[in-house]
Amino acid sequence: MNRLEGRASREAKIRYLDGDFQILMPGSHVVCAVTGETIPIDELRYWSVARQEPYASAAASLEAEKRAGALPNQRR
Repeated sequence: MNRLEGRASREAKIRYLDGDFQILMPGSHVVCAVTGETIPIDELRYWSVARQEPYASAAASLEAEKRAGALPNQRR
């Protein structure tokens, strides 16, 4: 194993911005805040700027919004 391989398999630390993100600590992936799935950095498409959380899919993002009570006119 070379010196850089260890970095590639660890979780990245990211600052989530509007329409983009900034990598604070390099890594190969992040972990979905809802499902716990590993998300490769190059496949990261969904996140919350307000909660600074990544999501594996649109469905996971919607679930996070529901849990946070962030959706108006929710039926219970």
